[in-house]
Amino acid sequence: MTKTEQDRKARARAAIEEQRDALLHLSHEVHDHPELALRETFAAAETCALLKRCGFEVRTNIGGLPTAFQATRQCGTGGPHIAFLAEYDALPGIGHGCGHNVILTMAVGAFLGAAAAMDGLCGRISLIGTPGEESAAGKVLLLEQHVFDDVDFAMMIHPSSGRSLINRGGRACTEFRATYHGKSAHSSAPSTGVNALSAVIALFNNIDLMRPTFAMQDNVNGIIPEGGKASNIIPDLAVADFTIRSKTLLELKKLVENMKKAAQAAAALTGAELSVEVGPLYAERYPCLPMCEALRDNMQTLGEKMDYADPNGMYGSSDIGNVSILLPAIHDYLSIAPAAVNGHSAEMTAAAASPRADEVCIRGAQGMAMTALDLLASPELCERCRAYHRDIVPAAYRQN
Repeated sequence: MTKTEQDRKARARAAIEEQRDALLHLSHEVHDHPELALRETFAAAETCALLKRCGFEVRTNIGGLPTAFQATRQCGTGGPHIAFLAEYDALPGIGHGCGHNVILTMAVGAFLGAAAAMDGLCGRISLIGTPGEESAAGKVLLLEQHVFDDVDFAMMIHPSSGRSLINRGGRACTEFRATYHGKSAHSSAPSTGVNALSAVIALFNNIDLMRPTFAMQDNVNGIIPEGGKASNIIPDLAVADFTIRSKTLLELKKLVENMKKAAQAAAALTGAELSVEVGPLYAERYPCLPMCEALRDNMQTLGEKMDYADPNGMYGSSDIGNVSILLPAIHDYLSIAPAAVNGHSAEMTAAAASPRADEVCIRGAQGMAMTALDLLASPELCERCRAYHRDIVPAAYRQN
């Protein structure tokens, strides 16, 4: 690394450190005001206000999403366009049990740090606020509205428990809802009605019958949010919600079709009427290893050790996967809690406002800013990332 590159990275780190109080205030305010997918008005407003105080123009309502936004800085002509991606939606009931307040703060800090140090380089950096990751696939919606068309590289860091990791994949995922309409009756004469709850129970049984045919990374997990109001009434309405995962989008689509068959069989057996809703399709993830390793090296200089993820791990899902099919992207992990703390739990919600999470907010921002400067300064690194992306993403996706 040249002296000039060292100086740039030092300026980026210093700029983030100067904003430490403002950044941590943002993290805790968003943590204390959890908002569900596509309703993150407080988080978006607080973030945009901070960016404006720092002198940046902010475009709001990008891609037609009221809580999506973008701030940009351009230096020179040409060069790559690097986007830091922010998430800020919470989970029903437990708030920021996925630590999106930390994700947001790291992305904002990285943008501010890189913007303060990119003089003399050619390229563009953006902070893109991507709402609705948990249930609405906000990045998919933004992709469909061409928000990412001119982005060359995308990066974000997710808080986690246990070890800090790079190059972790993710599975394809969607939501599946089966709604059954039957006919109410007195429970003393059930044959005069059509039991919608029996149809839901039959659907769960049909899924269990299918499990031996599942691929290794297939998951189907369901709940019954509506199954009747009183035990002496034959329910005329029952609803089953499922999250389903597969290794790839192609396998996920097959699993969705099998779920439909299982739901239709339950309807035929019980006489209930069926309607099915399938949510947005989250793609599997293709992390860009050269960019991951650049981030790892920068985090090492900040005192954070990051390990390679198990390539065969049974991981969760995110709409960053859809982005990673289009362009080189990373979604690496910095630990904020012991390994025994599960994601999407009340314990993780508490961890997301802990002193360790605060430190990750600052260090993660610094590491990403430094990695963005590496990309801006090195056409060779950019080309290695592009070549890796071309090699790792299946050709079937490039044809669609």
